[in-house]
Amino acid sequence: MTSFSLQGKNALVTGGTRGIGYALAQALAQAGARVTITGRDAVSLQAAVGQLRDAGVEAHGLILDVTQAASIQQAVAAAGRVDILINNAGTEQIRPSLEVDEALWDTIVGTNLKGAFFCAQAVAKNMVSAASGGAIINVCSLTTCVGVPGAAAYASSKSGLAGMTRTLSAEWAAHNIRVNGIGPGYFATEMTQVFYQDDAWRDAMQKKIPLGRFGELDDLAGSVVFLSSESARYITGQILYIDGGYLASI
Repeated sequence: MTSFSLQGKNALVTGGTRGIGYALAQALAQAGARVTITGRDAVSLQAAVGQLRDAGVEAHGLILDVTQAASIQQAVAAAGRVDILINNAGTEQIRPSLEVDEALWDTIVGTNLKGAFFCAQAVAKNMVSAASGGAIINVCSLTTCVGVPGAAAYASSKSGLAGMTRTLSAEWAAHNIRVNGIGPGYFATEMTQVFYQDDAWRDAMQKKIPLGRFGELDDLAGSVVFLSSESARYITGQILYIDGGYLASI
């Protein structure tokens, strides 16, 4: 099973201090990668790095605001060689579409789509310069495929991210850079916890999932390790939905 090993690889995980990002960083580290996580808050970043190190993995932290080009350049330069980029940093706010203003649109699209593109671009430039190739994994969403009321800005950003994944995979394949995405289904995280506090919503949504339960963060581990590894060396431009069968059954 050595083709699934990430031993000797350097991974950069944006938005890695909590939730899905932290879980993906853990998975990569457990597969052997040296992991650098990023976040905007120094206190949260230090705590997350400490937790990873306490678990016996090699981890580092970098301050990064993905909405700022200078911050991206600084963080990628500080990270050094990056073999695996996980574009996870994101934000979401449910608001009726008739009430969405320019500030909210710019915040969500600027973080989820613009930020992901320029992080990918910065890392890819280094990969091309070093002729090393690598793997980029974008964290997409079910909203690429289904409409969710109140999520116009978020769905637009994640749909754009899916299109970006396919375009970059075609463009950067010549440099042996694989670009794929994962699409988590319904996972309870700090960002989405507000939905799970609604008993009616939770019960109705769970009934729509063929496997009969919401996702647990460990359910994402195998997908990101696989797509980052040599076992996926002939896979690019794909989005793997990890949703308990939700999309297949609606």
